[in-house]
Amino acid sequence: FIRNKIEEYWKEEHIKDNYDLIFTPHIGKSDLWKKSGHLDNFSENMFSSIDMENNDYYLKPMNCPFHIAYYKNSLRSYRDLPMRIGELGTVYRYEKQGVLHGLLRVRGFTQDDAHIFSTPEQVVVEFNKVLDLTFKIYEKFEFKNYKITLSTKPEKYVGEDKDWDFAEGVLEKILKERSIDYEIDEGGGAFYGPKIDIHIEDAIGRLWQCTTVQFDFNLPERFGLKYISSEGEEVKPIMIHRALLGSVERFFGVLVEHFAGAFPFWLSPLQIVIIPIADRHLDYCNEVSEKLKNANFRAQVNDSPDRMNSKIRQAQKEKIPYMIIIGDNEFENEELSIRSRAGENQNNIKLEKFIERLSNE
Repeated sequence: FIRNKIEEYWKEEHIKDNYDLIFTPHIGKSDLWKKSGHLDNFSENMFSSIDMENNDYYLKPMNCPFHIAYYKNSLRSYRDLPMRIGELGTVYRYEKQGVLHGLLRVRGFTQDDAHIFSTPEQVVVEFNKVLDLTFKIYEKFEFKNYKITLSTKPEKYVGEDKDWDFAEGVLEKILKERSIDYEIDEGGGAFYGPKIDIHIEDAIGRLWQCTTVQFDFNLPERFGLKYISSEGEEVKPIMIHRALLGSVERFFGVLVEHFAGAFPFWLSPLQIVIIPIADRHLDYCNEVSEKLKNANFRAQVNDSPDRMNSKIRQAQKEKIPYMIIIGDNEFENEELSIRSRAGENQNNIKLEKFIERLSNE
């Protein structure tokens, strides 16, 4: 349920930002991975080939080549740019057994991958848009603290020095203009471009790397990417590669650690549990539950034979945001007694008022 909510929110925000959301295959021919450079530079992290009909196929370790195929599907003009392509795409990487760690390090995971193709004049705006969306997502999931690193040109790299200088200058300019504190990791960039990494801090101060935003000078050259400029010339676009959650699995794992199971109201699988004091109150409990469900809230009546105090303890243990306790007074006056997860109590509340309050959470 929580994963679905994360993905729904991600899709909504990317549609608002005019991303083309696509689906791409899980396997690709060896020719594709040879052309992209993955077989030469990343093969130790790829699963063994699959031989089918005299062709070798590989589970995809990254989504990039498929997004490039989408870009190359037709001739692009400067009027088509920036083009933003996004996907919740599952990738597969052969990680050694010793480094696997719960949801945080797995062999098959879903990246919230996107690639932006732009002109040089659009780069600053596009990077700022990516950071705007990143911080909007962090705020939604209540991550308030994070550490930002700018990683620069390594010893071995592709592309021209002037392109690296331009790209590093753009990233540094953006961070400074936004008054963002950051550290420089000299030589820590990928061989194909400089990058910004963001490590988010959970509720107990641990840092987790999730967001990466980077230039890619490698793939546009390898795949011969072009667009027609306003002067009618063929020009290579700038390619920005970004993942904001990092992977859905890791983000979910960090989220569980961050909230320690006490998820925000909108993200809680069960938002309200309704507890009758006696069996004679069950009909009214079910009526309240139906009205809450009709208002699009996730409510459930605990009609088990357990004692009321036991039901309350169970709801507290499960960290359900709200409990509604219904006894004779509530039944006779058509009111509710409400206890929040934080231990706050409110009595004599009309259901309509409670629904109105929940709608603002």
